[in-house]
Amino acid sequence: MAKISLRFPKITFWRVVLLMILSAGFYATVLRFTKGLGGTTNLSAQFPWGIWIGFDVLCGVALAAGGFSISAVVYIFHIEKYRPIVRPAILTAFLGYSLACVGLMFDLGRPYNIWHPLIMWNPHSVMFEVGWCVTLYTTVLMLEFSPLVLEKLPWQRPYKIVKSITIPLVILGVLLSTMHQSSLGTLYLIVPHRLHPLWYSPLLPVFFFISAIALGCAMTIFESYLSLRAFRKHLDFHLLTKLGAVGAVTLLVYLVIRVMDMQSRGVLSLAFQPTYEGRMFLAEMLLGVIAPIILLFIPRIRNNQFGLFASALMIVLGFVMNRINVAITGMDQSSGVHYFPSWTELAITASIVTAGFIMFGLAVKYLDVFPPEDMKEIAQGKRAELPALAAFRSPLWSATTLAFVLVVIVLGGTAALSYDGIRRRLPVVALSEGSGSVDVSRGLAELKMPGPIKIKMGKTSPGQCVFSHARHVDQKNPNCSTCHSGLFRMLPTTADIAPDRKMTNCGTCHDGVKAVSVRKEDRCDACHAKS
Repeated sequence: MAKISLRFPKITFWRVVLLMILSAGFYATVLRFTKGLGGTTNLSAQFPWGIWIGFDVLCGVALAAGGFSISAVVYIFHIEKYRPIVRPAILTAFLGYSLACVGLMFDLGRPYNIWHPLIMWNPHSVMFEVGWCVTLYTTVLMLEFSPLVLEKLPWQRPYKIVKSITIPLVILGVLLSTMHQSSLGTLYLIVPHRLHPLWYSPLLPVFFFISAIALGCAMTIFESYLSLRAFRKHLDFHLLTKLGAVGAVTLLVYLVIRVMDMQSRGVLSLAFQPTYEGRMFLAEMLLGVIAPIILLFIPRIRNNQFGLFASALMIVLGFVMNRINVAITGMDQSSGVHYFPSWTELAITASIVTAGFIMFGLAVKYLDVFPPEDMKEIAQGKRAELPALAAFRSPLWSATTLAFVLVVIVLGGTAALSYDGIRRRLPVVALSEGSGSVDVSRGLAELKMPGPIKIKMGKTSPGQCVFSHARHVDQKNPNCSTCHSGLFRMLPTTADIAPDRKMTNCGTCHDGVKAVSVRKEDRCDACHAKS
């Protein structure tokens, strides 16, 4: 009797890391669906959309943009040299949309009602259009991806049927994807007074669509490089360099249109203000747009393995920053609360991304995602795995490229991480019930301070106490961030002002040096009522 031997997977560092991430995600999932959104997330009525929408949905959908763009190039415009890229692009698109739907299930308060938009029509809603397009395009991607599975099975008839309708599927997929890539931007057009001017624009749908095309090129390069490192499989490097050139041109168009739009709306100067939003905007543009354009327009960098991969990685990271800035950073100022995702939100997001990498790896390993004839030539040594230009064999050139990339990443990261918990921002809501209000619709130049705020009196109070903004700021150069950068929140109504809730930090300035001391025997609550 033959002995049956069991072979366990080899334990490696990365497999242990993936297992830990998936375990944390599973535990967070159990908490999410047993304790609800309020008990496991930092979402609230003031900030209902967090990282699950900003990253999982907005980024997940756009990271799949290569599927419709590459398919249109090959099947509609008949540019056959890009045919080897179709399958990896469709695989990425299918995984991106599927995982975006999974992320949406976590974000919905009642995920079992996700099918309601399909039968409860509201054609006047942008979300209705996005929901229908995502559902239909996910179905189209499943059909486009099915030949990779069917060709491994003895089911010839279904395979022939799907192949025969490839062109209609591609046309439908391009139409649907074009509609909802831009519609995700349209979704934020309904909040012009809530989204920060650095990201709000009437051209937001156009920006979402153009950036998604550039991202599709970058993701194809990114996944090809990772497949080479993990499975020794990759696409023709000459095709990847051409994709890099297309991505650079697309980014340049995006940059020009966006700068012209900001200039026409008079908000370009806000990007250079010492605010949290300004730093995040500069980090996004520097890391994800300007630096990749410069790198990809240099032939020696574009035709180098590391240079091309680093440029694609910058585009991906910059794109992710853009979508998170639109969904979170740009909405934070107007919400009245400061949102940062809880560990459960981060764990679930990380586990979704990890699951995507694992499924992509399994598909590459067991399906013919990359052209089989190219794989045979590489295995037989007939084709070099990646062209190494003589110029880049020089340590000086390699060191220069690496140094430039690292400097860009460090500068962008420093700008983004300079947020130290003190958000320097302008108020956007009235702080008093009196005649004063804050008007920042036209920028810093026309800042109007709120009027006097009457503090709620206690029973033993000797008299009414009034807080005057005019006495607490420099009249010539008012700077709201002096106090409203962490010491005090922006207050929507005077009812929120209470000694034990808002005014406990007065002693920071009233220390006997900057202002009259707040002694223990003269505490605020000796006169002011407690709430």
